Amino acid sequence: MKTPALFQRSELMGALWAFRREFCIVGLFSAVSNLLMLTPTIYMLQVYDRVLVSQSELTLLAVSLICLFLFGIMAIAEWTRSRVLVRAGVRLDEQLGTRVFNASFESYLGSSGASPARAFGDLLQVRQFLTGQGLFAFFDAPWAPIYVAVTFMLHPMLGMLAIVFACIQVALAWFGHRHTVAPAEAASRAASEVAVYLQGKLRNSEVLESMGMVDNLRHRWRERHQDFLTKNGQAQAVNNRVTAWSKFIRYSQQSLALGAGALLVIDGQLSAGGMIAANVLMSRALAPIDMLVGSWRGFVSARAAFERLEDLLQQFPERDPALSRVAPRGQLQLQAVFAGAPGRDTPILKNIGFTVEPGTVVAVLGPSGSGKSTLARVMVGIWPDVTGDVLLDGLPLGGWNRLELGPHLGYLPQDVELFEGTIAENIARFSEVDSDKVIDAARCAGLHEMILRFPKGYDTPIGEAGGMLSGGQRQRIGLARAVYGDPAMVVLDEPNANLDEPGEAALMNTVAQLKAKGKTVFLITHRPGAIGAADHLMILNNGVLVANGPRDAVIGALKQQSAQSQASEPPHPPLTPQPA
Repeated sequence: MKTPALFQRSELMGALWAFRREFCIVGLFSAVSNLLMLTPTIYMLQVYDRVLVSQSELTLLAVSLICLFLFGIMAIAEWTRSRVLVRAGVRLDEQLGTRVFNASFESYLGSSGASPARAFGDLLQVRQFLTGQGLFAFFDAPWAPIYVAVTFMLHPMLGMLAIVFACIQVALAWFGHRHTVAPAEAASRAASEVAVYLQGKLRNSEVLESMGMVDNLRHRWRERHQDFLTKNGQAQAVNNRVTAWSKFIRYSQQSLALGAGALLVIDGQLSAGGMIAANVLMSRALAPIDMLVGSWRGFVSARAAFERLEDLLQQFPERDPALSRVAPRGQLQLQAVFAGAPGRDTPILKNIGFTVEPGTVVAVLGPSGSGKSTLARVMVGIWPDVTGDVLLDGLPLGGWNRLELGPHLGYLPQDVELFEGTIAENIARFSEVDSDKVIDAARCAGLHEMILRFPKGYDTPIGEAGGMLSGGQRQRIGLARAVYGDPAMVVLDEPNANLDEPGEAALMNTVAQLKAKGKTVFLITHRPGAIGAADHLMILNNGVLVANGPRDAVIGALKQQSAQSQASEPPHPPLTPQPA
């Protein structure tokens, strides 16, 4: 029987529901702890009303030992519930860490561009709230009526006073909720935007420094930072006002409760022990409400983080890890493919359709801005806004398990990104380094001899983002990474942009080797010299595939079209000498 959609839990709620046993244990120990919170009240009553009257030291000793024993149990209950929540928080992080990483990575790769750091910050915030004092307030709050009931047993007037102050605290908590949620969320968004803006600029610090752009961008950062300070100040002002009123009510309650008890003692309606006990009991009854008021901002932030995580996991569901397919041969087919981008009215690619058989080398040409790099991303399945069908060996590319498909694809982007580690680790895609495969990939890219000239050879660290290498070296290592493991399809986006003549010769040799192995190769380039290595030619113009077919046929058709256009032009008028 299927669960109705109304009662279906989200993935994040399901993860929390899996810890219901731990929450029940915390609730049980909270009940023990709160029940034993009555111990000081009972002890005071016994001391004032029995021990002081009877003058019995033995009674005092017995009552004190019992009290210490109950305090020990209460301490164990407090420690146990804290430890259970801490362990549950660690398990929650272990359970969701990989899932949040994958979803945030897909989100960052897609059009939303959400920061993975923020997703992990949200997970940390939820975990900290679940293991902090704020959650204890929710477990302790249901015991407040019990303390009020015991206060009524001491005297009805004290019970009514406790109810009045409880209502005031609840009204203050409601006021805090109404007036702190929006400022706190606005401040959180502003802080995230400032962090993302600053992080993006620091990645290009060399460009900023070399061209004197630091001061200009500092003014823009300052505007965003000032906006964050303003919103954060507004949120803190409201929160501090609520906290100040909460302290005023708490201190007033303590003093008025003591004064009311003293009045009842004077009238003979209450003992001195009952007066002190009632004061302690009333303070304990209002403590959870006061704690809720104090931790309300943390609760609001944790709830917002929870909702962001919930949306993230819903937008990027987990892919079936059991999905397995036969290794692809490299046939690629696009059918009526349109690719767009956020904020752009017209699509970048318009109605692209073609079929490329395995073992074909395709050169993709076109002017800047024609959509070649977008086509490359569509073909390897990393462009988010795509309609139409992208089929690899007749199967939708999006239906593959990316962890399984990755080794069968090679991709060299226009902007080569290497990662901190050794040359071998970068070539091996940071999987377990297979020396033979790494060397084969380096030889295929014509890189082996150059690597051996480095101080530590393949074990040479390249620094953060390959900062220790030149542009040509990074591009050739990226090429070796793309051909590592003999992938069935290789997409090379401007692979010769930073190469000299020997490097370009090595690239053509790499393409020839891939073709000899029966691999499908897409060579996106501006240089017409690369056309000689291709046996299929595509030409893009303004996102439209204007030419597609065998190389010689496309070149012949272009030459014929050019000759016809020249023949149709009117002849230039003869030049006549001008009179002096």
